[in-house]
Amino acid sequence: MYYVYVLQNVQDETDFYTGYSSDLKKRVEQHNEGKNTSTRGKRWRVVYYEAYISEEVARDRERKLKNDGRVKRFLFERIKSQFGE
Repeated sequence: MYYVYVLQNVQDETDFYTGYSSDLKKRVEQHNEGKNTSTRGKRWRVVYYEAYISEEVARDRERKLKNDGRVKRFLFERIKSQFGE
């Protein structure tokens, strides 16, 4: 199983990171241990994830979320609605 995930910075709730991994729990730990240069020095929590059987499909979804403004905007509106915003 492969996961596309969105992390939120615990200290700055406007700061998000999107990625994909086959082991979501381990990957979040790596982000919080500073093993990723993009997220180093910050504490993160998972606010959203999607599961896929295929790595290729998960990678394509991650790419769309990072590069397609319309797709990204729709997802972040959905995420924000979870917090009553």
